[in-house]
Amino acid sequence: MPVEPARSARPLSASAPRTTAEPAPRAAAVAPPPGGRAAWLAWAIGAGVYVLAVIHRTSLGVAGLDAADRFGIGASALSTFSILQVLVYAAMQIPVGLLVDRFGPRRVLLLGVVLLSAGQLAFAFSAAFAPALASRAVLGCGDAMTFISVLRIAARWFPAARNPLVAQLTGLAGMGGNLVTTVVLARALHSEGWTPTFTAIALLGAGVFALVALFLRESPAGAPVAPVAAAAVPRPAVGRQVREAWGEPGTRLGLWVHFTTQFPGNAFGLLWGLPYLVEAQGLSREGAGGLLTLLVLANMSFGLLFGRLLSRTARARMPIVLTVIAATAAGWAVVLAWPGGRPPLWLVVGVILVMGTNGPASLVGLDYARALNPVERLGTASGIVNMGGFIGTMVTLFGIGVLLDALTPADAAGYSAEAFRWAFCWQYVPMAVGTLMILRLRRKVDPAGA
Repeated sequence: MPVEPARSARPLSASAPRTTAEPAPRAAAVAPPPGGRAAWLAWAIGAGVYVLAVIHRTSLGVAGLDAADRFGIGASALSTFSILQVLVYAAMQIPVGLLVDRFGPRRVLLLGVVLLSAGQLAFAFSAAFAPALASRAVLGCGDAMTFISVLRIAARWFPAARNPLVAQLTGLAGMGGNLVTTVVLARALHSEGWTPTFTAIALLGAGVFALVALFLRESPAGAPVAPVAAAAVPRPAVGRQVREAWGEPGTRLGLWVHFTTQFPGNAFGLLWGLPYLVEAQGLSREGAGGLLTLLVLANMSFGLLFGRLLSRTARARMPIVLTVIAATAAGWAVVLAWPGGRPPLWLVVGVILVMGTNGPASLVGLDYARALNPVERLGTASGIVNMGGFIGTMVTLFGIGVLLDALTPADAAGYSAEAFRWAFCWQYVPMAVGTLMILRLRRKVDPAGA
């Protein structure tokens, strides 16, 4: 069982003094969530929105080569699509956390679905680079509103001891969306074409919007929803809310854990995996799609494993994080050092399986935020942490794209295995920075070893 639940409920030292007229709202805020079937139903509806968001987010991962042909762009410009989408996602995390804390996750989810659908629909009909880029920015904004909202729903419905497992299950559900992308979307794109495929994805939002609007209950019966709670219990100003969340060392540690563990698998799955497997490793599109599907399945399997471990003991957090970082760094070192830049298929499969640990390990960062922040600023703290992996992904996508263009002659038909080998070495820069920050902050969170 996690050892932190009691700490997560501790009062803020900087909070406004409570008066004797406030015991009822305070008691309602700390009442233990019930769990049960109603909790799983609420979570399932929220997780359905997250699945849709991941389908939208990863849709470019199987369409990268098609996008390059459609818009007549190179690697740097192609990476700009994912970079801008991830940049918007990361920049929106703190505002979204504040919105969730103030107005509740249901309203934020509804807005997210609208933005996701609008962005994808515009992308489906874009014929030039600039409008397509703007549509991915809108999509990234909608995507940013989903994951934190689902975590907040889980925190209201489930006991604290269940939250690590529910967070991993949420990530697993998102991997289901990724699976839809690699299996269904990739085939539809080549059989139906660009506009019909992306239009169909956009129209999925109408059904999901109706599901959330009609059936989602964001809190158990009798628990105060966000606007009521805001009226009953004074809240700090926005700036102070962010400062207090950032001032908690566990929030900063969570951000760097998320940053360091998520980006290798994220950058591979979002954009560079398919081009690397096809152009550098000589696989067919079908074979490359199969390996991307393997990455998704590995994510789902490790999500279940890590969720079980973290539900039993919070002491598993840091060993999981450091093991995943070391295994990812070692796996890519062997692949990139292989003579000729074309390692055997079994080794490529091995590193893809290792990257399957990246997404589940990044959720450990959100568990630090949940355990070490009071519930009234949980959305803000989660937003700060959730920025980390997407900032790391953005830096990695951009670095690989720039290096690929720099290492490839202008008249070349594609990117060589050697160019990919040196470009993928860029991953070690954000990995080294993130690891150093984790080692620095872990002692501030728990002097015994976090």
